[in-house]
Amino acid sequence: MVDADAARGIAARLAEVRDRVAEAVDAAGRAPGTVHVLLATKTQPLALVRAAVLAGGTLIGENRVQELVDKGPGLADLSPEVHLIGHLQSNKVNQVLPWTTCVQTVDSIELARRLATRALGAGRVLDVMVQVNVSGEESKFGTAPAAAGDLAARVAELPGLRLRGFMTVGARSTDERIVRSGYARLRDIRDATVGSAAAGTADATELSMGMSGDLEAAIAEGATMVRVGTAVFGARPAP
Repeated sequence: MVDADAARGIAARLAEVRDRVAEAVDAAGRAPGTVHVLLATKTQPLALVRAAVLAGGTLIGENRVQELVDKGPGLADLSPEVHLIGHLQSNKVNQVLPWTTCVQTVDSIELARRLATRALGAGRVLDVMVQVNVSGEESKFGTAPAAAGDLAARVAELPGLRLRGFMTVGARSTDERIVRSGYARLRDIRDATVGSAAAGTADATELSMGMSGDLEAAIAEGATMVRVGTAVFGARPAP
């Protein structure tokens, strides 16, 4: 259980984040409601995640497969939309599907095929996004920007999967121009994919990019989903 003060704090900070998003959307000249807040719940205890969902945060994201599996049963009664936003190894695909709505981190056709096979076996269609490493930083996962369009088209052809869009982690830089250029590149990849007329790509409009520290820059460049953790939960507890 979470005490009343902690629950109120989460609700208040979530409201503040939503105000930030609304202001950024307005500043970018975009329509209200076009950007969703995904709560990044890495290392957060189940009780706090439940409090955030009860406060209206119905879209959450887990970085680690084990946390996804551990928290899944404790969130089932609240029915949030749960995304995997961390790297997924092929040998963990079977663990993930019962608990996730969308895998945002597809970075190879091999992983996509394993997800498709597992989804078909479960009699469902799984939403996926293609993760792109727009910064080129070796510490980040994701396919290269030059290969992203081709990978997306191949993923979109797989039965059992629905290509929802693209995801990236912004450049590790204090220069907003560098960060924004990466986000703009992902937007261009998305636009080219959606406009390609390739099967299954017409609805791949989502852009999951931007976090607590740079969500305004991401929204200015077209983000439809921002992944926010510390701005709502505070500093992450030790794993």
